[in-house]
Order: sequence, then C-alpha cells, then structure tokens
Amino acid sequence: MIALEIVHQLSNLSARAEADGRLVQEQLDIIYDQRWFKLFVPRCYGGLELTAPEGIRLEEELAWIDGSLGWTVTLCAGANLFVGYMQQPPAQTLFTDRTVCLGGSGHASGIAVAERNGYRVSGKWRYATGAPHLTHFTANCVLERDGAVVLDEAGNPQIKSFFFAKDDVRIVEDWPAFGLKATASHSFEVSGLWVDETHAFAIAPEQVTLNQLIYQYPFLQFAEATLAANTLGMSRHFVSCAKDVLKDPVVDLAKEVTERLANASASFYQAVDVSWDELKEKGQPSSRTLQTVSDRSRALVRLCHEQIMLLYPHTGLTGADASTEINRIWRDLFTASQHSLLR
Repeated sequence: MIALEIVHQLSNLSARAEADGRLVQEQLDIIYDQRWFKLFVPRCYGGLELTAPEGIRLEEELAWIDGSLGWTVTLCAGANLFVGYMQQPPAQTLFTDRTVCLGGSGHASGIAVAERNGYRVSGKWRYATGAPHLTHFTANCVLERDGAVVLDEAGNPQIKSFFFAKDDVRIVEDWPAFGLKATASHSFEVSGLWVDETHAFAIAPEQVTLNQLIYQYPFLQFAEATLAANTLGMSRHFVSCAKDVLKDPVVDLAKEVTERLANASASFYQAVDVSWDELKEKGQPSSRTLQTVSDRSRALVRLCHEQIMLLYPHTGLTGADASTEINRIWRDLFTASQHSLLR
C-alpha cells in the first residue's frame, strides 16, 4: 500500500527518531505529503477520506515500517477523525491546513465550568501521542455548572470533549516508556483556559456534522481495530527480522508463527470488513457484528504477544541489544501492549 522508496526512506529514519525522542522532520514531511494524518478527513478538506477497512490496513503497514511511526499516525489520524463531530465553519478553517494534527487524551482528567458562550477549563492529561508536532490538543472534561457537577440522564457525571490550540497548552515532557520513544507521548495541561463553545464536541453518531460514513462507525470498535492493526504490523516486522538471526531448527518455528499471524489477520479483517458493509447497507453494524470486531481485535493482540514471546528467547543477545532493530520492535510492541484498550 506504500511505495517501496518511501518505505526505505522511513525505515532509515527510525533509529534517529528514537534517539531524538520524537518523529524527525523528514518523517513529518512525508506524512504531510502523503496526508496520513488525514486518513479519515474529507477530500474537500485535503484529506484522503478512506473507509475504516482501508485506513486500518494502511496503519498496519506503517506499524510494520516502524512502531513509533505507525502508532503516531494511527493516534493522530484517529484524533483528526473528530473533524466529523465539530462545528463545521471552525472545523473547515482548521482542517484545510496541510499540517493540522490533533492528539490528546480520552481520560476525563479535567474540569470544564460552563459559562456564557463557553467554558473555563483546567486540567492535566497524560499520553498525548505526537505532542511536539500537534497543532491542537483534544481533552475530555467533567462538566460543572453553578458549582456542581452536571449529571447525565443516567446520573453519571457529564463528559464533554474540547480542542485547544497548541499555544494555549503547556506540554510536560514526561514520556517515560522504554519503547515507542519517538511517539513523544507527553502530558499537557491548561489552567483556567477560556474555551469558546465552538471548540466543544461530542463523539457520538447522533452528533455528527459531516455526512461521510466513517463518522457513523462506532468509535470504540474503530479504536480497538486500529490498535490491533498496529500490534499486527509490529509483530510481522519482528518475525521478518527474527528470521535473519534464528538458526535451524527454530527457523521452522518462525514459519509457523507467520502462518498463525496470517490466519488471525484474515479473521480480524473479515470482521472489520463485515462491520463496514453492514454500516453501508443498514446504516449501522449489528451489536453482534461489533462484538465480533472487539473480540477478534483482542484475540489478534493476544496471539501476537504469545507468538512473539515464543520467538524472542531464540534471538539471543541480538534481541537483547538495545541498539538493534529487532530489539526496538520488541520494545515498541510491548509498550503498545499497555494501552488500556489492548489489555
């Protein structure tokens, strides 16, 4: 799905990006040129307007090239998908910028006090993938009004989503992980920031403001599938590198692992494709179909972890050497495994 020349260019930049602790400018230039942060943004806004099955497959290939690259594109393209839930005059202005890149946190670790025509927001959020190159940060907040928490119809605190311009936030450089280093998934915070009501949105099918089908696809299964595809891409890359260092008869084990990954991949993508077809034909996937997407996403992730751990002990000191490609893949893969949706 990606031109071989671009694959080589990106692969050759991976080690430098890890050393820098962020994607390097050459990687970002390719991403902007290829419009990968805009996988699911409408064409009229300069995006690729891919379907969920198309975008998820491309994200797998990016994760095969490099874990930090694939993870960053996946999380940022997923945040840029919020264009379909935003008020459109502001969103259109925002997303026609070729470098626009949203990212942030899904945890409601902020407070938004409702005021006239907007909100007063304070909070700190962790793990904003791609923090150094984000143009806008997204954050969830618990809503308050007149000194009390606003409750929804079920009696739970009401959560609202916001986006802030980069100049309005303070980035806290605290990404500590031993893998996915170039994702630069730092924390960010705001204090008493005034946010206009046009910068608030809700990620729900009934709140969509654009007509493309991707914004009707349930976000939970979308997120699960994209992260599972990243795990698959990194796992395939690990196996391809392992074949260069394994000795007989362990090479046969690598072939078995490759076959198991291929079978699980086929099952996973079959579920994703069915869910998309149902969305097109019926207006929404059935609950059973969506559960299948969730189940196969998690099953794929479990299988990937199990199979890589079968191979890793046979990679010797090459696999334990932090300067090697195979070690970087292993660290990226098992750092990714700690995401809450993958556990």
